[in-house]
Amino acid sequence: MTTDAPPRRPSRTARLLSASAAAAALLAFAGPASAEKIFVSNERDHTMSVVDGATLKVVETIKTGRRPRGITASPDGKLIYVCTSDDNRVEVYDSATHKLVKTLPSGPDPELFVLHPSGNPLYIANEDDNMVTIVDVNTGQKLAEVPVGVEPEGMGISPDGKTLVNTSETTSMAHFIDTATNQIVENVVVDSRPRVAEFRSDNKQVWVSAEVGGTVSVIDPATHQIVKKLTFEIPGVTAEAIQPVGVKITKDGKTAFVALGPANRVAVVDTETFAIKKYLLVGQRVWQLAFSPDESRLYTTNGNSNDISIVDVASDKVTKSVTVGRSPWGAVAVP
Repeated sequence: MTTDAPPRRPSRTARLLSASAAAAALLAFAGPASAEKIFVSNERDHTMSVVDGATLKVVETIKTGRRPRGITASPDGKLIYVCTSDDNRVEVYDSATHKLVKTLPSGPDPELFVLHPSGNPLYIANEDDNMVTIVDVNTGQKLAEVPVGVEPEGMGISPDGKTLVNTSETTSMAHFIDTATNQIVENVVVDSRPRVAEFRSDNKQVWVSAEVGGTVSVIDPATHQIVKKLTFEIPGVTAEAIQPVGVKITKDGKTAFVALGPANRVAVVDTETFAIKKYLLVGQRVWQLAFSPDESRLYTTNGNSNDISIVDVASDKVTKSVTVGRSPWGAVAVP
């Protein structure tokens, strides 16, 4: 009578190969690590944090001028522009070396700015003198100044670069400016303390947040008419705490994200139906927003919890927070 031999145990080499294959499958499922850098302006520390997109750790803290707020990048991602508001200038950093390259004149108390889609010029809101200053980023020359309302802040530019929108906080207006003539062509009254202006990629909408008014006005740039006024209701959160500030719209134009300040939430909004799909709980006093270069992530600056939150855009889920400096104000991500 014969008996079957016991099954042969796989060799150690085979077991290691199998484990390696499983690990590789897991990594493939999780997707590639993000290779970008996230630059965060820290208003109270007078610094800029550099966060590695792959490890989500702060890899360097750069000393800047006083009170850094608005931050943006050149179209190729090689230069980082920062408004150092109390030094009345714009500082320009190399995104690879993190070194200061040059400074640009800005007018008094620059807060927010926007680059022309071509990368030049730079349009800067000057809170203290009610002007928009236009600067050539290559020569450092002031090209023009455009008088606007009281306490200008938000700066948005159309995808074709032909229309600039500035918001004035005290005047409660969105000023539409022709970039060819540098003249205001229309003033649109919105709700109290407008903060940010953001164009949809098809140039059919511009979203203007009103911090104190608690609303977002969606304006048709062609007619300058408000086509929708968004309001927000969050169970357990008072209306006074819901203060819209930062706005970002995906490149496909379908989804808008709105930072709601002390409500500690980001609203996810369908730009066609204007339905609010979800509220995402992030850090304390969420202020500004930035996409990763591939739009797989959204980064939020949380001024009172001194961190940034990372949102997975595909799932609309907050995945992590990263501690940065005191009162993080703005953020930008580059490859």
